[in-house]
Amino acid sequence: MSLYPVMLAVLGIAILGVSWLPSLLAKYPLSYPVLFIAFGLGVYALPLGWPAAEPLLHKPLVTHLSEICVIVALTGTGLKIDRPFSLRTWRTPLLLVSVLMILSIGSLTAVAWGVAGLSVASALLLAASLAPTDPVLAGDVQVGDPGEGREDNVRFALTGEAGLNDGLAFPFVYLALALLPAAEPLAGRVFQWAWYDVLYRTAAGVGLGWLSGKLLSYLIFNLPKKISIRPSGYGFVALAVTLTSYGATELLRGYGFLAVFVAAITVRSRERKHEYHRHMHAFTDQMERVLIVVILVLFGGSLASGLLKPLTWAGAAVGLLLVLVIRPLAGYLTLLGDKRVNNAERWVIAFFGIRGIGSVFYLSFALEKGAFDHAEELWAILGFSMLLSITLHGVLATPVMNWLDRRHGRPTAEEHEQELEEAEAKAAD
Repeated sequence: MSLYPVMLAVLGIAILGVSWLPSLLAKYPLSYPVLFIAFGLGVYALPLGWPAAEPLLHKPLVTHLSEICVIVALTGTGLKIDRPFSLRTWRTPLLLVSVLMILSIGSLTAVAWGVAGLSVASALLLAASLAPTDPVLAGDVQVGDPGEGREDNVRFALTGEAGLNDGLAFPFVYLALALLPAAEPLAGRVFQWAWYDVLYRTAAGVGLGWLSGKLLSYLIFNLPKKISIRPSGYGFVALAVTLTSYGATELLRGYGFLAVFVAAITVRSRERKHEYHRHMHAFTDQMERVLIVVILVLFGGSLASGLLKPLTWAGAAVGLLLVLVIRPLAGYLTLLGDKRVNNAERWVIAFFGIRGIGSVFYLSFALEKGAFDHAEELWAILGFSMLLSITLHGVLATPVMNWLDRRHGRPTAEEHEQELEEAEAKAAD
């Protein structure tokens, strides 16, 4: 049997599923990523002669596929946040990507070094890879589409955090690379990391993202009507925002992930009620779903190919501690001084730190750049942590968010969707 048509058929079934499952599972305690992982696991278990889905055998493919998925998701994430940016209004997500991220990385590094026996560099790399929350898989706990008004404290905090921390985890990945044995003195490598990887790259990411967003906003909203972009091209503008801001920033050695999110936020700040935003977000959402289908099926295939075989009890303990102890406790402590959120919201924000595609990118990227020891064990711990997070958070997201919505007198996600459909039906009549 030829493998190519089988792969196309499997991909077609998966894409059909991603267009249908989110609405089907809206009221159930289960998210569609769990089903796609199981689907990939089942497909790879069949004797079809699939190539092994082992990340260490396909480093460039894993790096670039996860990279594209993340930057598309970051654009969609930035475009759907209605709240204008300021240090005051964004206080909660800024706390999460600064204080919480440092607490999480420090704690997880110590656990991976002390419990799992990893070297300091490998432990730091694992912690930095697992620190960012995921803008791709956290749809059930994020804000709604642009202009929907579905932006309470919890959803806004988790959406803003997921958008920002995919870029701000990069300095810690580079610090792990700097700690690897090298001919240059360690002090010199750390100094270069501080001024270049932390200061310059972060500033370049923010600055170039803002500049890209401003320039693209002008092309979108200020061109004369005769040469303005037609509605049929709105979606391609979103792709242009993604690729232009990312590519230009990476060329100048800034953090492209950060630039993409900042560019999307900047574009969103112009003409907030314009139909452009809904069309651009819808386009990125569709692209993101196609990419996530491929990655989740391959992740399931990697589990079937033995991704977790090197996992030890100590490695599993690292993942369990991250998901069940380190993130929730550090998140709660970080938000204790934030008066914008109450105690229930504080616990929900602290708990729902979903790990996913960004973690895959960071680990694959670093293993391409440097010779870290225990590479197979790093992938096993990361894969276990992802599987645990996707499953646990996927099961709990709907009931917990429904409970929180009812507690605050808001319609649940399903009720909100029904209200929108009824409003659209009335408008059509």
